[in-house]
Amino acid sequence: MSAPRLVVHRDKELMAQAAAARLITRIVDAQSARGSASVVLTGGRNGNGLLAALAAAPARDAVDWSRLDLWWGDERFLPEGDPDRNDTQARAALLDSVPLDPARVHPMPVSDGPYGADADAAAAAYAEELAAAAQPENHGPVPSFDVLLLGVGPDTHVASLFPEHPAAREAERTVVGVHGAPKPPPTRVSLTFPAIRAAHEVWLLAAGEDKAKAVAMALSGAGELQAPAAGAHGRSRTLWLLDAAAASQLPRTLYPSAQP
Repeated sequence: MSAPRLVVHRDKELMAQAAAARLITRIVDAQSARGSASVVLTGGRNGNGLLAALAAAPARDAVDWSRLDLWWGDERFLPEGDPDRNDTQARAALLDSVPLDPARVHPMPVSDGPYGADADAAAAAYAEELAAAAQPENHGPVPSFDVLLLGVGPDTHVASLFPEHPAAREAERTVVGVHGAPKPPPTRVSLTFPAIRAAHEVWLLAAGEDKAKAVAMALSGAGELQAPAAGAHGRSRTLWLLDAAAASQLPRTLYPSAQP
């Protein structure tokens, strides 16, 4: 478990641009070291803002997109192409504009796919896909992702792990169907803490005043069941990427002044 490191930027636009530059560097470094890289994407306004900033970054061409594996941390269990699906939004923000290898892009199952409306079967299938991609050196049933991105919700949820929800208690399975989520749509598929914590680096994104209370709670020693964001950490690095508004309720001793 890595202690969290905080980076605070002046506003959400600068946060997205800096996060995109940081992600490009991390991907290029991983590809230089191993020949490939793996990233877990997140949805929401901050996740999509990062992808849009990455699409606009001149340095994006430093990435060998054909040697990048993409996964998702969670998904709204909706039909293929639904505008509310995270993968639909990611494709519009970035993925359709870069030369990815389609075989290395791993969206979560759709509700009109082979598993029908059975979110639990869809989750089990995604867990099997992750396990098939894991290498012996990963020492577990999921790949050791280079970077796993998570947006932080105003209620402290990450992926589709909501406070006090059964999915946040899962200690064995790597992917679960989520039923009765407090945020629509109620049915989702999500990675669990065991899968999240397999990542080398976990980056948590939060921008805006509506995230300030959640950020303060998660970083104040709250338990992961009450504040799931508190339970998200990487094996070698846990990075909180914030704007000044989201960091406004934190003690200033936790971070230096906002970066320009």
